[in-house]
Amino acid sequence: MFAYHITSRGSPAQLTNIPLPDPGQDQIQLRIYACSLNFADLLMIKGTYQDTPEPPFTLGLEVAGEILSVGKNVRQFAPGERVAVYAGQGGLAEAGNFEARRAVRLPDHVDYKTAAAFPIAYGTSHVALEHRARMQAGETLLVLGAAGGVGLTAVEIGKLMGARVIACARGAEKLEFARKAGADHLIDIEAEDLREQIIALGRADVVYDPVGGAAFQAAFRACKPEARLLPIGFASGEVPQVPANHLMVKNLSVLGVNWGGYMRFAPEVLTGSLETLLGWIAEGRLKPHISHVLPLDRAAEGLELLRTRQATGKVVIVPEGAG
Repeated sequence: MFAYHITSRGSPAQLTNIPLPDPGQDQIQLRIYACSLNFADLLMIKGTYQDTPEPPFTLGLEVAGEILSVGKNVRQFAPGERVAVYAGQGGLAEAGNFEARRAVRLPDHVDYKTAAAFPIAYGTSHVALEHRARMQAGETLLVLGAAGGVGLTAVEIGKLMGARVIACARGAEKLEFARKAGADHLIDIEAEDLREQIIALGRADVVYDPVGGAAFQAAFRACKPEARLLPIGFASGEVPQVPANHLMVKNLSVLGVNWGGYMRFAPEVLTGSLETLLGWIAEGRLKPHISHVLPLDRAAEGLELLRTRQATGKVVIVPEGAG
């Protein structure tokens, strides 16, 4: 089979014809119909991603396809079923073997490209808001970096969960993306009075923050008592420091979110979340945005679109002949 493969540390990723072994006893073997690209793939090529496997390995974290065969211990899936898998690696190929515990069935009306495009971004926001923050309908959700890849999903999911959403992003154009995603109120994240604007809108019950830095500090000071703050990432380059005495005085909670980490100690959290999200997608309540669809032999072009930030949505790789 052809795969976008790294043979040794520091070597470039190349389209390579490699053998496909039988699935392990706890694995499913998948004919891959779609795989989406992530910045983590770029970091894996450089060897700087925290979960980079030891070479040789195939890139590709999010994948969807049809089961060809199953290992002897797999009882929950059968050949012919359609699934999405948070693979971690191995998705940029014509086929692959993946742990069955990482897979979820696809509803009939969800296509492969959509299934490969949603798990990490939408899954991160759903687990953060539902599992970690236990957000309730009617609460106020503040989303920092609301026009970014995960920020927009937080706006969408927050609205579906019944929250009143305040979106913070840089500039009118990006704020318009957040408005179209369902935000109730818009604030320019570079405003000098960011804290005051949040307070004027009634403060926040939940803060979703992929930005860090000064924006986190402003949001932290504009929370309601018993608010929950969710550090998702640090796009600003500055990891905020939290004064514990302020947490105590206002009964605040800071809840770390490492979405992929659940696969190591509680995979049911991820698969349960993904099943909920797939249901919403099948109902038309969520629609992941795909900006580029490319064949496997143009995977390098797709990764360049990510590296140069030219993609406005997910970049999905589709092996030749895949539907």
